[in-house]
Amino acid sequence: MEIAYLAPMLVVVLFATLAAGLWIGFALIAVGMVAMIAASSAPVTLVFATKVWGGLTVWDLTALPMFIWMGEILVRSRLSSDMFAGLAPFTRYLPGRLLHVNVLGCALFAAVSGSSAATTATIGRMSVPELTSRGYDSRMAIGTLAGSGTFGFLIPPSIILIVYGAATEQSIARLFLAGLVPGLMLAVLFSGYIVVWSLMNPDRVPDAEPITDRRETFGALARLLPVVGLIVAVIGSIYAGIASPTEAAVIGVTGALVLASLTGAMSRAGFTEALRAATVTTCMIAFILGGAAFLTVAMGYTGIPRALAGWIGEMGLSPYALLAALTVFFIVMGMFLDGISIVVLTVSIILPMVMEAGIDPIWFGVFLVLVVEMSQITPPVGFNLFVLQKITGRDILTLAGYALPFFLLLVVAVAILSVFPQIALWLPGTMLSR
Repeated sequence: MEIAYLAPMLVVVLFATLAAGLWIGFALIAVGMVAMIAASSAPVTLVFATKVWGGLTVWDLTALPMFIWMGEILVRSRLSSDMFAGLAPFTRYLPGRLLHVNVLGCALFAAVSGSSAATTATIGRMSVPELTSRGYDSRMAIGTLAGSGTFGFLIPPSIILIVYGAATEQSIARLFLAGLVPGLMLAVLFSGYIVVWSLMNPDRVPDAEPITDRRETFGALARLLPVVGLIVAVIGSIYAGIASPTEAAVIGVTGALVLASLTGAMSRAGFTEALRAATVTTCMIAFILGGAAFLTVAMGYTGIPRALAGWIGEMGLSPYALLAALTVFFIVMGMFLDGISIVVLTVSIILPMVMEAGIDPIWFGVFLVLVVEMSQITPPVGFNLFVLQKITGRDILTLAGYALPFFLLLVVAVAILSVFPQIALWLPGTMLSR
């Protein structure tokens, strides 16, 4: 079948299966089978078995379940609430005051969680009631949480960066290093917006609460030390070259279990539930990756990726024009699919043309994650919005309106990263070239 007819047919099959409520993994397999039957005489079952097995037996993926388990342990422990209480005194005199706790708390928790939804849920359960009861503007309290919750995708150890690295055969350690500075840049942009907003709306920010005891600051610092220590142990071991990402994930799980046990926050039931939740999440991601591996080879048989890359090349788009087009494309995709599905579904088709344009695949991974972060706060399928809906009881469109300024800041961050690519490439180039 000619590509001109095959490509639209595969798009129809994909959206038809998704609209029918089929799991993402099944939908990808269905599209791959239709593609192979229509474009090749190769044995579908043999190719399916070989590629699914090969796609899942990748050593870098062994870090995935461990980082997920670490996050699940921390969600059920007292460490997250200690972190929130520990950050509060240090934001007392900043314009916007406790609103910054959402940004700083999400940044810290993202560094030990790797999940956007887990970061939003964990910090949201603590911050939204606290900020509301103290008289903070609910629109900003919820909006800052919606935007900052996306840090879980970018700040290492990022689950989606592990998926991207496994799908593209890129170094997980380099991707982690590349995501750190852009993640901090995003936190600065969000905090900067809070400062500007609070200075323009001083009547909507409550007065600073007085310090009742000077020892409060030292107590807050003591509460932060366990989380900071875990971050240093996990991320620092990778950056120092002491451990691989997989080994660092084991260090993280061990540290989380020890800290949770020492604080008395991990019961037998909590341990079992954390393990069960991590297993379910890992199986879901692995199923998507298996389907994507089969779809990738099936698309190779059709010749669509080569034709698409050639078509883009003939258009003579500059790298900036290509990135602008891809940004719009991924934002639209994000309205209907979750972040991991977007990555595994598109990367095999997009990456060849990106590399043909001279764009570094490590940098592109960070760019892709930044754009996918936008999908977490765009309706109708914005997972951070779903989490916040459960916490606040407000409808999706209202929450999307609260998150709109932070969506626009994500667009600004993408523009800055595109103009100054060394923001992502400087750290891996410096630390891994030694």
